[in-house]
Amino acid sequence: MAGNYRNLSATAVATYTDLLRLLKDEQVLDVRGTPELRVLNGREYWYDRYRLGTDTIVRFIGPNNDDMRQRIERINAIRAEQKERQKQCGRLMRILRAEGLLPVDRGTGSLLAAMARVGVFRLGGVLVGTNAFRLYEGELGIRLTTDDLAQTMDVDIASFERLSVAIDDQVDENLGDVFADLKFEAVPSQEGRTFWRWKQKQDGSLVEFLSPSFDEQERVKNLPALGVSALSLHHLNYLIADPIKSAVLYRNGLLVNVPRPERFAIHKLIVADRRHGSDVALKQRKDQQQAALLIEVLAQDRPYDLKEALEDARDRGPKWRNRIKNTLGKMPQTAEILAGL
Repeated sequence: MAGNYRNLSATAVATYTDLLRLLKDEQVLDVRGTPELRVLNGREYWYDRYRLGTDTIVRFIGPNNDDMRQRIERINAIRAEQKERQKQCGRLMRILRAEGLLPVDRGTGSLLAAMARVGVFRLGGVLVGTNAFRLYEGELGIRLTTDDLAQTMDVDIASFERLSVAIDDQVDENLGDVFADLKFEAVPSQEGRTFWRWKQKQDGSLVEFLSPSFDEQERVKNLPALGVSALSLHHLNYLIADPIKSAVLYRNGLLVNVPRPERFAIHKLIVADRRHGSDVALKQRKDQQQAALLIEVLAQDRPYDLKEALEDARDRGPKWRNRIKNTLGKMPQTAEILAGL
C-alpha cells in the first residue's frame, strides 16, 4: 500500500498540529457561565451553567480531559485572541492546501459545518466511514496519492444511545430543518415515521445516523440529544469508543470527532467480513485497502496503539476473532504486519 501514500513534510505536520490546536481553542468560546463537572455513566463531562432571564441553562461542553481542562482555564485568554486566531487558521489552511492535503468538497463541507454549528459534534456525534478515513492524513502525517480510497458521497454520523440520553442537552436547531435547507429529504425507515437517513435531491448523496447495537438484532434507536433516530450496528461500539478530534479542510478549518485510526483499521477488517447485499466485492475491497494502508502506517509509527486495538477486538469473543481472521486470510501482507507486532 506504500504506493497509495507518501509522508508529509515536517512543515505540513507542524502546520496541521497548529491548526488542530487553534480549532480546539474555539470549542470554549460559547461558554457563557461557570463550567462545572458532572459524572455520566462513570465518566466526567463539562457543562456550562448560566442564567438566561429567570431560567438556568445547563449546556453540554464535552468530556473531561487534559485538553479541555486547560482550555477552560484559559477561556478569557482564548476569547481575547479570537481575531488573531482566525487569521492564523486561514494562513495554516493555505499552507495545508499547498502541501496537497485533501480538502472536502463544497457539499460535504457545508453539511459538516451545519452539523457542527448546531452542536452535533459537541453532543457526541462521531464522523465515521470514508469521510473519517480521509481525515487521517493530518493525524498520521501522510498524504494520500490516490483518490480511490477517499471517494464517497455519504456522510455517516455515529453516537452512543446511552450518552445521547444521559447528557440532557440537545442540538440548537432541528436537524430535519437543517438538512431541508441543504436540499436533503428524509428517507422513511421500515419502522414507520422514524428517520435515520436523509438523501440529497440533486446528487443522491446520503447522511446517515448510526449507533452501537448491544442486542441480538440491529434495530433503529433514538438519539435524543441529536433529535434523530439511528440504525444500530454490531461492532460499532468498538469503533467510536474514545474518539479523537480532527480538522476538516473547509473554509477556515472545522473541528469534528473521528474514531481513533487504529480502531478504524481493525474495524474495517471486521466490516469487510460482514458485507452483504449489492456491490459486496467492491465494498470489501475498499474496506481491505483502507485497513491495509492504515495498518502499514500505524505499524511503523504507533505499533503499540495498533497492537492494543487488535488485542481488544480479539478479546471480545470468537465471532470477532473469526471475522478478523477471515479478512486477513485474503490480505497476507497485512496479516504478516500484524503478526509481527
